[in-house]
Amino acid sequence: MLGPDLSSEETRRTAMSAVWTFPTILSSSFIVAWAAEAAQFYISQGLALALLAWVQVLPEFAVEAVIAWNQDIALMTANFTGALRLLTGLGWPMIWLVYAIARRRRGERDFFTRIDLDQEHAVEVVGLTPALLYFAFIIWKGSLGLIDAGVLLAIYASYLFILNRIPPKDHEEAGDAGAVPRFLIGLPAPWRAISIIALFLLGAVLLYLAAHPFLKSMIGLATMLGISQFVFVQWVAPFLSEFPEFVTTSYWARSRGKAGMALMNMASSNINQWTVLAAMIPIVYSFSVGHPASIPITEHRTEVLLTVLQGALGVVLLSNFNFQAYEALGLLVLWVAQFFFPNLREEMCWVYGTWLVIEIASVFWRSGRLRAFVVFPGLWAAHPPRPRG
Repeated sequence: MLGPDLSSEETRRTAMSAVWTFPTILSSSFIVAWAAEAAQFYISQGLALALLAWVQVLPEFAVEAVIAWNQDIALMTANFTGALRLLTGLGWPMIWLVYAIARRRRGERDFFTRIDLDQEHAVEVVGLTPALLYFAFIIWKGSLGLIDAGVLLAIYASYLFILNRIPPKDHEEAGDAGAVPRFLIGLPAPWRAISIIALFLLGAVLLYLAAHPFLKSMIGLATMLGISQFVFVQWVAPFLSEFPEFVTTSYWARSRGKAGMALMNMASSNINQWTVLAAMIPIVYSFSVGHPASIPITEHRTEVLLTVLQGALGVVLLSNFNFQAYEALGLLVLWVAQFFFPNLREEMCWVYGTWLVIEIASVFWRSGRLRAFVVFPGLWAAHPPRPRG
């Protein structure tokens, strides 16, 4: 359980706290989005998005830590996999839908146009691969332990190290930023950095203070609506804990020229959760049982395999530096199918696996299908480590 059983009066009171927690979460999302949008002109966009992703996933970390402490392996797996499948299966398509609708409202043609990515986004696309490959090994051995946590944290540290080699955006592009980021960029040198950092901290503090009450208020609402604990943990809790990110990415997706940034914000959170969040689970679990321990996942292999296959498909779909309408709608349809037919996990594995094989095989007739993996080494060579100071 995520918390103790509440009386009907306590449940109603807890649910009503959504009146203040919802706008607080909303405000924190916009604050950190503005800070990240301004920060990309002083550090790499990827590093700014990685920092933003850390702030955004605080609620998800809180939920998973509570479940891990309670040693409920089934709910632990349900929340972890549910959150990741939500990001790729709903989050990525939602970015495309908001982008397409915004284009239509601006009078632009080609509703089913694609979202284009920059070549520097190869870092986020390729960065998902090591964690997914390592999770294939975890599925094979059937456990998630402290050694695995160390490997996953090393993968994330390597990802941040590579991001730090990518140069910031050119200041000539600052005119495309929103009003608040443009104001921050225009501040004098000492106050510019202070203001950006202050916004990150303010957003993080607001999110930290509101995250637990927000989740409790949503649990109260779920209880009032008669939603079961398992359904809540697998489907509702991940959406609520990822809500700050959905707000941020929607804000960018409807802005001209920012859809790729929105998509990479989601991809950065995918990397964060495949590495740091997954590493946190056996660490908290070991503290809870009082000794180093591995979490058996043999009974939940299909759940994890389904999530890995979806993630691998996402990597391949983005590896040609664009996100097509059929790709977004296909991912959405498969996610919706899982929602309504949760017992078809094995069948869904075959569907994702077949689509993945077809996309990889298409490298023989589609030029640039896996171009991110070709571009990535060149990015590494072209951007040596930046000098300190």
